[in-house]
Amino acid sequence: QVRLVESGGGSVQPGGSLELSCVASGSIFRLISKAWYRQAPGKQRELVASVTAGGNTNYAASVKGRFTISRDNNQNTWYLTMNSLKSEDTGVYYCNARLYTDPAAWDEYWGQGTQVTVTS
Repeated sequence: QVRLVESGGGSVQPGGSLELSCVASGSIFRLISKAWYRQAPGKQRELVASVTAGGNTNYAASVKGRFTISRDNNQNTWYLTMNSLKSEDTGVYYCNARLYTDPAAWDEYWGQGTQVTVTS
């Protein structure tokens, strides 16, 4: 069983910063990719940022230059540093991981979500 636990959400004024973290635990053989998604009220869940095991990153156009995805050396913890936050960044943020639980089987896992609210 694999579990992802996020932390670090909260409320911040426009222009402020927040950092989210995600810790993966359980039967992890090898991580393939890690990512952050968000879902605003009334909208579909969207990819915010992702990083592969090789370190290649990808960002949504709306957050490029403001958000950074990073990871610990142990590979099982990753972060989303969010700067210059805007009201449109408000939503529930979910961490996501695609990983192998054994050499032959991989699956996708989600955290429980953490609320980020940007408001004056």
